[in-house]
Amino acid sequence: MSAQLKDHVVLVTGALGTLGSAMCKGIEAAGGIAIRSDLAARGKVDVALDVTKEQDWKSAMETIERSHGRLDGLVNNAGVGTPGDVEQTSFSEWRRVMAINADGVFLGCKYAMPLLAKSKAPSIVNISSASGIVAGANLAAYNASKGAVRMLSKSVALSGARKRPPVRSNSVHPAFIEGDMVDAMVKSRPDPAKAMGKLHAQIPVGRLGQPQEVANAVVWLLSPASSFTTGSEVLVDGGLIAG
Repeated sequence: MSAQLKDHVVLVTGALGTLGSAMCKGIEAAGGIAIRSDLAARGKVDVALDVTKEQDWKSAMETIERSHGRLDGLVNNAGVGTPGDVEQTSFSEWRRVMAINADGVFLGCKYAMPLLAKSKAPSIVNISSASGIVAGANLAAYNASKGAVRMLSKSVALSGARKRPPVRSNSVHPAFIEGDMVDAMVKSRPDPAKAMGKLHAQIPVGRLGQPQEVANAVVWLLSPASSFTTGSEVLVDGGLIAG
């Protein structure tokens, strides 16, 4: 495990959040170099990056090329969640969620490709969600955005397979993971304790996931250990989708 990503240069978006932090730690524990990117206003990062801005992506790639000369992995992790059915969701909120969750992944895949092509084992990991596979009545924008990530990952995998070496692309689909997103979701409910209990009840294994469990899947997909895996959906969901 400690050498899975030896000397691999990996860019992680949304790196200051719960999942992003765990992924960066996992990458470094596996011998890789994690380039932390996030909004400048959120804290100290290696590369300031608003994933919805095309110029930010261009600038980020220029910075990484100057400092490392290549990119071995890209983790499109930045994302937001918002509740609301199709009638409750405003058009502006729909566009915000799609811009971050879907446009950001598209821009990342697009502008990272030239640097990934300089790697001996390039890999893209796009963080989708269990909600990118199964829908919820009150998750119109989130479902749509994460479903887009799922299908974009497959398209990128097929185009990436034509390159030499191939650029692999896979999506990861977590269920409810302990951390900032679930905390915000629960706190917005009238009875947070009851809401948390309902989340636990939906997971067949009877608990929420841990950030490190998602990070482990990401490290595997970035590493040569998954070299024949591309265009796949990796579930980290405690059995939720199987139920």
